[in-house]
Amino acid sequence: MNIIFFGNTKYSVIVAEKLHKNFGLKAVVTIPDSPVKAFALKNNIRVVESRRLDNNTVKQIAHFSPDFLVVADYGLLLPKELLNLPKYAPLNVHHSLLPKYRGPSPVPTAILNGEKISGVTIIKMNEVLDAGDILAQKEYTLKPDETTPNLLTKLNELGGEIIISVINDYIAGYAKPIPQNENDVTFTKRFEKKDGYIDLKNPPEQLDRMIRAFYPWPGVWTRQMINGKSSIIKFLPLQKIQVEGKKPMSYKDFINGYQQLLEEPAFLP
Repeated sequence: MNIIFFGNTKYSVIVAEKLHKNFGLKAVVTIPDSPVKAFALKNNIRVVESRRLDNNTVKQIAHFSPDFLVVADYGLLLPKELLNLPKYAPLNVHHSLLPKYRGPSPVPTAILNGEKISGVTIIKMNEVLDAGDILAQKEYTLKPDETTPNLLTKLNELGGEIIISVINDYIAGYAKPIPQNENDVTFTKRFEKKDGYIDLKNPPEQLDRMIRAFYPWPGVWTRQMINGKSSIIKFLPLQKIQVEGKKPMSYKDFINGYQQLLEEPAFLP
């Protein structure tokens, strides 16, 4: 089985491990010095390192005569030349119940919006981002204290499980791609540092969800004058707070150590 895996993060490795255990991986495509590269080298899997899917990279991948391409937490849209390569299908592990939450940030968006149910979808990729036909889905019930890292871990574990069945179905001729309902499509955006800024005089109602959704990026933060110096204060999950240049601490420790130093009272959720 010639499976080429595309991924860059520690969450990608979760899916890669399951694929390699069940089928073996022919090669991985990743950015330099990523967790996926480390995983591949440890398991004697060939590595294609590139920050762009240019013609040279496409030629390297074509050399492997892939049966499947599998993408998990990769970050780049595969060009038509790549999508047409595999014998069976180019597959993507997407962290939402498509067609809801297409785009780059389905996990933090689900937490931010207070969703109770999320899930993972395996699609057959096409040239439109996250618009491919659905091959499998698995629901997941969010915990009240769910954070982005926790949810990404769980959804990649689920995705790694159901993609095994998808590949087996393709090989056996049982795969049945189902088009997405375009009337139900919603989109997510790529979050920036400014999205995590809060005004302590007018704290957002969804502050707890922001803290859990935006950890570790872009983070929930504000600026406060401490001893006459403008300092960044970060709000972290599990009721932790971090003053610029200091280690995270509990709200109680923050109040004991810093409250009297602030030019205005600090807001704690």
